[in-house]
Amino acid sequence: MRRFFVKNLLFIIAVNLLVKPVWVFMIDRTVQNTVGHEQYGTYQALLNICLVFQILLDFGLTNYNTNLISQNRNRLRELFPAMLATRMLLILAYTAIVFIAGLLLGYHSWELGLLAGVLSIQALSSLVLYLRSNISAMQFFKTDGVLSVTDRLLMIGICGFLLYNPATASSFKIEWFVWTQIVCYALTAIAALYIIYRKAGVAPSLSFKMREVYAIIRKSFPYAILILLMSLHMRSDMILVERMASKDEAGIYATAMRLLDVSNMFGIMFAGVLLPLFGKMIADKQSVQPIIKLSVNMLLPFAMILCTLSFFWGRQIMEMLYNNAGSYDGEVFAWVMAAFPAYCIMYTYSTLLTANGSIALLNKISLAGVVASLSLNYLLVPMQGALGAAITAFATQTFLAVCYIVFCKKEAQLPKNIKWISAHISFVVLIAGIAYTLSATPLHWVAQLLLTGCAGIIGTIAFRFISIKGIQLLMQKK
Repeated sequence: MRRFFVKNLLFIIAVNLLVKPVWVFMIDRTVQNTVGHEQYGTYQALLNICLVFQILLDFGLTNYNTNLISQNRNRLRELFPAMLATRMLLILAYTAIVFIAGLLLGYHSWELGLLAGVLSIQALSSLVLYLRSNISAMQFFKTDGVLSVTDRLLMIGICGFLLYNPATASSFKIEWFVWTQIVCYALTAIAALYIIYRKAGVAPSLSFKMREVYAIIRKSFPYAILILLMSLHMRSDMILVERMASKDEAGIYATAMRLLDVSNMFGIMFAGVLLPLFGKMIADKQSVQPIIKLSVNMLLPFAMILCTLSFFWGRQIMEMLYNNAGSYDGEVFAWVMAAFPAYCIMYTYSTLLTANGSIALLNKISLAGVVASLSLNYLLVPMQGALGAAITAFATQTFLAVCYIVFCKKEAQLPKNIKWISAHISFVVLIAGIAYTLSATPLHWVAQLLLTGCAGIIGTIAFRFISIKGIQLLMQKK
């Protein structure tokens, strides 16, 4: 099982590494530099309104579906028509409620037009995620990996032409960015439907039998509550910054969050593979401890290295990437990236709780996160703007990470390993010490950063978090 996990995970990481950084740094970043903080900040605030109401769009169907199909793939043919019909109905309800929320928050005219475009993006993106959940639940991880970058590949081609072609670059608008995403997500959804038909023989169809629709919604309701609570403590900060501080502060916060989103790409890939894998292992009564340890060893040291680099050289990184960035942008970025290790813990441990069916417990943990996040944001954002939101994100996610570890050990009966925990703490202290020492030298900051990164990679091998020999053994057939 570990060999299967590593092979598929390495493939998915390789595919995403080739595509998504290009999207983020060559396209998304360039769009913000082209249209300015104000327009892009508005776009991000509207996007986060849509994400907060994600419960109405997904209603927990994706996680519920992944768990169900991974344990019995024969259910796909039976469930697919009703699932697809349910999602269509949820899209209609989602669109109406988000528009009402936009009006209540004071958006009008041009902003509401932009909101309609962002709504379309989210509806199509959610549909693609649901369709991909069927493919990954059937253990076709490589196919799902290719599909996960298809939309971005199309966007890179279209947006790249519009941004770098002199005839269109000077007149580029945020609306063009929105329309490109709508087209590319629609094409990806069509491709996903075709793959499901080829892999499982299930043709696209809709079943509006209300008894079936109601049964699906009732069973996925706990997952829906979880999505709502997680959206509130993870995505409400951008809205609060834009409404309680300024659009410019929202733009600065968006620049820092973009780099966190790039980093979180790896955690999301892990979670995407781990959920169906954990579901199958639990159904087969296999121990999940080896996969947990392997996942943490691959994710957490990487997160700690990035966190350290951001703390010591955040200002220089932001100045290199964005127009008019300064020390304040670097400080916001450092605090945002400080939350990254906590996200990595969440992607591993909360995924195990989800596969284990501990949804009520996850909802209680997420509710505590919502209370902490909203309280701190209302206190800090009016005084400190984007910096207050960044500090809140770090504090909230770290608190939640501790909760996930504590309750996961109890629910899944994971053994304690003090030596393993001590190794991770010692690794962090070592990398921070190396970074501090190098930052005091006359070397150029890029050289300091690269040397610290190299030391971190060597450290992961020295502490045996990643074993080259172990990976080679896992990749062997016998």
